[in-house]
Amino acid sequence: MNRKSLFLGLCLWCMSFVAMGQHRADRQQLTDEQSFSMILLGDPQGYIKYDINQPLFDLCTAWIADNIDQLHIKAVLCTGDLVEQNENIVRNRKMLNQTSREMWQAVSRSFERLDGKVPYIISTGNHEYGYRASENGKTHFPEYFPFERNRAWYDCVVSDFPNREGVASLENAAFAFEDPHWGKLLVITSEFAPRDEVLAWAKDLAAKPEYAEAKVIFMTHSFLYQRTAERTANEKYKISPANYGVDIWEKLVEPSKNIRLVICGHTGVPGDFEDSVAFRSDKNSAGKTVHQMMFNVQVLGGGWEGNGGDGWLRILEFMPDGKTLKVRTYSPLFGISSATKHLAHRTGACDQFNMVFE
Repeated sequence: MNRKSLFLGLCLWCMSFVAMGQHRADRQQLTDEQSFSMILLGDPQGYIKYDINQPLFDLCTAWIADNIDQLHIKAVLCTGDLVEQNENIVRNRKMLNQTSREMWQAVSRSFERLDGKVPYIISTGNHEYGYRASENGKTHFPEYFPFERNRAWYDCVVSDFPNREGVASLENAAFAFEDPHWGKLLVITSEFAPRDEVLAWAKDLAAKPEYAEAKVIFMTHSFLYQRTAERTANEKYKISPANYGVDIWEKLVEPSKNIRLVICGHTGVPGDFEDSVAFRSDKNSAGKTVHQMMFNVQVLGGGWEGNGGDGWLRILEFMPDGKTLKVRTYSPLFGISSATKHLAHRTGACDQFNMVFE
């Protein structure tokens, strides 16, 4: 065999190896080729607070990056609590082994996989503020997630509102998308326990003529309690002023005719999967159904000090009828291996369901 033939043979062998490797992560399919999707990530703090868990969140964002075209992913949504503590150098080895800076750096690296590829939208959580747990409004979020880091934001961010320190930040921001079947979609995200002026900004934005007919998704960290799906209220954090679920519903969601979905994280306790999720639907002042979904899997995979969530995420498939949203719960951690692939999908009533936007 001459050198040219040998070289070609090696190239073909390498190409076949790469082709086989592309299927290792158990790529998922849309139920309809004309659909698009958004991927929902729950609170990642449990992955980030231990260095041994951090690769699991890397796997989640790597899987998303690998499926952008496959699932027609328009955006990635994250319910917040990116880190366990915003600004702390003392490591409590009973609950973490990373300093705050190490945690911020780790979660930033995970999302870096998506930079320039897809917009990701984060609702900052209580752990992103103060020192350990929202003692004040100080946060390092704008330092690690400046607008310029991800060019995929450039064409979809349409509005922002200053954070608690008066800094322009994606803590309060709006992202606009269009689809031939769904028309305009507007995703608005807010800081933890948003101030009145943040809720007023979001309300005014949703009511603007250019978005009056849009379907609006509002994201915030604290809105529903797990399992019971009651709205949060009067949480005992020092951060002030603050609005929680009951106030957010009354001041923003109920009076806004086009907010059709609220997504949150925050609550959850070790136990069954149902203790990490919640869902309810109510009518707004215009008589339209508002779906409300809580997803926070940080205690799955071993409790508060476990692996951070077993890789569970949600695939939100927007069907081409322009009104049906299919929810699927999937784990690339289980899906990546043929030995555990049969465990990669949850199919219970709280894991796989449809929402209809009237």
